[in-house]
Amino acid sequence: MKRPISLTYRLTLFFSIAATVVFLTFGWLIERSINEHFAQEDIKELKVIAQAVERALTTRHTNPSGIKQRLDDILIGHHGPLLHIKTPAGETLYRSPGPDLLSITESQNNIQLWRDEHHSYRVLIQQIPAENGGQYSVTIAVAIDFHLHFIKEFRYTLWLMVILGIIVMGVLSWVAVRQGHRPLHNIVQQISQTRASQLNARLNPEVVPAELTELAHSFNELLQRMEEAFNRLSNFSADIAHELRTPVTNLMTQTQVALSQARNTEEYQEILYSNIEEYERMAQMIGDMLFLAKADNNLSPLNTENINLKAELLNLFDYYEAWAEECHVSLRLEGSCQIQGDRLMLRRALSNLLSNAIRHTPAEQTVTVQLEHNDNQTIVRVKNPGTPIPEEHLSKLFDRFYRVDPSRQRNGEGTGLGLAIVKSIIEAHGGTIQAHSNEKQTQFVAILHHTTAKAIAQITRGTKTT
Repeated sequence: MKRPISLTYRLTLFFSIAATVVFLTFGWLIERSINEHFAQEDIKELKVIAQAVERALTTRHTNPSGIKQRLDDILIGHHGPLLHIKTPAGETLYRSPGPDLLSITESQNNIQLWRDEHHSYRVLIQQIPAENGGQYSVTIAVAIDFHLHFIKEFRYTLWLMVILGIIVMGVLSWVAVRQGHRPLHNIVQQISQTRASQLNARLNPEVVPAELTELAHSFNELLQRMEEAFNRLSNFSADIAHELRTPVTNLMTQTQVALSQARNTEEYQEILYSNIEEYERMAQMIGDMLFLAKADNNLSPLNTENINLKAELLNLFDYYEAWAEECHVSLRLEGSCQIQGDRLMLRRALSNLLSNAIRHTPAEQTVTVQLEHNDNQTIVRVKNPGTPIPEEHLSKLFDRFYRVDPSRQRNGEGTGLGLAIVKSIIEAHGGTIQAHSNEKQTQFVAILHHTTAKAIAQITRGTKTT
């Protein structure tokens, strides 16, 4: 894959092209303006001579013998003009010293350029009425060699300056772009020096140019997310080790006690049954961890179908009925609805919420599940009375292995991953879940949007933002 050209080269090239266009345009305009100026001056001089010649010819009858002297006097004071006058009969009335202007052919334009072997001229050809009829043909020329030489030298100097200006602008553009990119290079250098142990480092948006403020904020947000993910991973590893250490220790202790003396068959069976409880607990924990790992990496595709949530909850009520009766807790379901989703995953999420509610509901109280349905979303509320949860813990309830009371880390009532699994399942369906608690009750509110199976698949693959 071809690498795009660098920003420095791109901006330098852009500024150089812009400078070239500007300099060439102004150079062309300046040269054209000077040419026009000299042309106007030449034409002005030609017309002054023509007017004087016309006056001389129209008053020729008053002093016919002095016409040549008068025409000679007219040419005095001008820059070497040439004059040739033909009578209406085609005879030469006057011819100034120098090149013969008879070789100049008349054209529609009475102003024209003419060049002989040595010089260049601007020529005016004018017809002046004669006193006895007919017209004098007056040809006047002024040398423009000095103007052409000046324009040639000026053009050379001008275009030399234009070329030098383009080169200087290119160099200055490169320097300016390099200097302009220095804050960006500083940010890149700071980013490249960030190590895993420095995830708490942040860019200061106040000391970077305004154009890079958003980049600094974005990078800081990225570092914040990486730091949180890194801390979660570190805490998760520590929690796993802590949660597995206790059952393994129990198994080792029970095994050592069992082997400390000879026992009969019934005693060994009792010890093995006791060990089964620890094995089941570890198996559940490993299964939950595997499920969360797959959910984090979108490795659990959803098998979406129409689900009657009321029917699913009634089945769960039947499943937990015995446990609820043992805890003297009643179960109540309000409302009904159908949604698109993965039946097994949603059943697991509802089961976790229901078992969590039963576990924390005082005796003789009721766990209530409410289903609400509107055009855009389905809301599932699981409410239970009990000890209120402090506000600072509510947002962390869905963290893995998080417990409100650290002293009750292992009470045989779950792995500490149940609510984390609930959150993963709800988010996999494009929904959200929140916990609320007050003196009367604690409730978990899951909001599931009415998305199609295709949309849910996109969410699962991470190709759609909800």
